[in-house]
Amino acid sequence: MSKVIACIDGSQVAKDVCDAAAWASLKMKAPLDLLHVLDKDEYPKIDQHSDLSGNIGLGSREHLLQELTELDARRSKLALEHGKHMLEDARKRVETDGVVTVSTHQRHGSLLETLQEAELDMRLLVMGRQGEAHDNQAHSLGSHLENVVRAMQKPILVAVPGFKAPTRFMFAYDGSKTAQKALDKLVQSPLLKGLECHLVMVAEEDDKHVGDLKLAEDKLKAAGYQVNTALEQGDVQPLLSNYQQQHGIDLLVMGAYGHSRIRQFLVGSNTAKMVRLSDVSMLLLR
Repeated sequence: MSKVIACIDGSQVAKDVCDAAAWASLKMKAPLDLLHVLDKDEYPKIDQHSDLSGNIGLGSREHLLQELTELDARRSKLALEHGKHMLEDARKRVETDGVVTVSTHQRHGSLLETLQEAELDMRLLVMGRQGEAHDNQAHSLGSHLENVVRAMQKPILVAVPGFKAPTRFMFAYDGSKTAQKALDKLVQSPLLKGLECHLVMVAEEDDKHVGDLKLAEDKLKAAGYQVNTALEQGDVQPLLSNYQQQHGIDLLVMGAYGHSRIRQFLVGSNTAKMVRLSDVSMLLLR
């Protein structure tokens, strides 16, 4: 059975990742896997045969090589133990949230490569907006998250501090092929069933956009959603943020980045801006 995978680290948002993953697991009736990855660049695998001579220069004594090797080995061991404790704390939190089927995994290597290897058995990925390196930057976008969003084909739930089980969500819809595919994913999934839906388009009020919005509304209603629609004009990010605040939206839903080589590097895209600046968690769909 496909599972929900949650990325656990030592950041402040890790508890919110746990709560978001537990909520998703229960809604989707899917097992939950808690994953911690030791970055291979920060914690390289080092043994007694490692060659560190290039790192410390010519003329260094043999015992210094040995000491450096032992220090890095102890550091990696401590990081491994710390990760195990984090996973155990995460397991206890999601079990308190009501999840019964929980597994934990710890890997050493690249986070993105690890997730890509697990993608076939993944139904939903849950990550925090920023990791440990960005804990003090409220609206930063972690480099791991940005890389994962661009590379993965599965839905990603991006948790922000203060996550709570949503009662209403906003689907930011623009009528594009990416948005249409996201809409299809949404109506097929049990994740948001029973939640009030706000379908919002930021575009000129012309026949095409009105028609696109109506088609999307009809599809959502046919899937059983209570739908509120809005067609707004102006800058996308401020309008969506204002709408979210005015209507008490708990969760923002958007289509993720496109796959063209040009769009992949548009750091200023609406998706990236919303992920970075949103005050609520986001569900990114392909």
